[in-house]
Amino acid sequence: MPSPPRHRWIAHLDMDAFYASVELLRYPELEGQPVVIGGGRRHQPVQRADGTREFARLATYAGRGVITTATYAARDYGVHSGMGLMKAAALAPQAVLLPVDHDEYKRYSRRFKAAVAEVAPLIEDRGIDEIYIDLTDLPGAQDSVAHDPHGGVRALALEIKNNVRRATGLSCSIGLTPNKLLSKIASELDKPDGLTLLTAADLPRQIWPLPVRRINGIGPKAGAKLKALGIGTIGELAGRDVAGLVEQFGRSYGRWLHDAAHGLDDRPVVTVSEPVSMSRETTFDRDLHARRDRAELTRVFTELAEQVASDLQRQGYSGRTIGIKLRFEDFKTVTRDLTLDAPTDDAGSIRRAAGQCLKRVDLTRRIRLLGVRAGTLVRSRGLPTAPARTAADGELF
Repeated sequence: MPSPPRHRWIAHLDMDAFYASVELLRYPELEGQPVVIGGGRRHQPVQRADGTREFARLATYAGRGVITTATYAARDYGVHSGMGLMKAAALAPQAVLLPVDHDEYKRYSRRFKAAVAEVAPLIEDRGIDEIYIDLTDLPGAQDSVAHDPHGGVRALALEIKNNVRRATGLSCSIGLTPNKLLSKIASELDKPDGLTLLTAADLPRQIWPLPVRRINGIGPKAGAKLKALGIGTIGELAGRDVAGLVEQFGRSYGRWLHDAAHGLDDRPVVTVSEPVSMSRETTFDRDLHARRDRAELTRVFTELAEQVASDLQRQGYSGRTIGIKLRFEDFKTVTRDLTLDAPTDDAGSIRRAAGQCLKRVDLTRRIRLLGVRAGTLVRSRGLPTAPARTAADGELF
């Protein structure tokens, strides 16, 4: 007797308001309050004499920073990641403002991924707060129980959620479907602390009524073009003829749009991936002038190079291409890069190469953003590290 067909189960796990949730572990008195993450070091909470803490509020913020993330209580006021802090202050002036602490978020990221790996080792890392997990071949994933044909795989997903909470104290939301495309959508349907399990049979009821932009891969431009064609929902997209989509969007993207609307995606979970580059950047609270603010720019430029070097060393890479990014007061952005004779993970070498790139930029305009990047990465375990140096004579700042 032939064995039943093997059902593919792919999970997308997304940590709930990750940065904000990590901060609430550190400051539990803020639980339930509107909290925004995106401030600088000057927004660090101050310890009062009585042991309580005084927190910065959005109402007092002045500058051009943006929100990294916000608690769900803050989102109820209409604030969201990527929004300017000044605009958010107008919507939620009493919201607490906390500085970004990347090192702490990375520590919790490693912790939650390790907790998942204890249950399901086939993981595709998609960033600091999200992963894909292949559950297909895990014990119990193909089981069925009375009244719930997906009981086995649902139990696995619940075990993952519980393991993450035990290891971190944080909640996550999981979308569980036959493929990565649908699981990415499903993980957003019941946040926070959700678990959404869908099959192809659920598309008409739960996927097709959603806006087309909920499909990962349909950006603002494609979304606007689809809207102009009278296509607003995934269901409306699914109802269009593939030939018409190919005519409007080209052969490759048009066919992909048709397949995506019908929930088709055969991409595997990729368990090993190499980073393309590592970068650090900062947006200044006020525009800085290359000469009048040289001391501050020098300090930040050096810190960025040191942070990139630290990231490379911690993850075991060296970069052969060093680049810079500047955004000016008129919002024009320029990049420059330099290819070295040999890859490096040394802060001084990165700083000098970035300084050489800087000399190729017109610095008469004020600067609002500065970044340093290392690309063309290679594994660097065992490579000799150059003597530490930072600034070089003749650099502009």
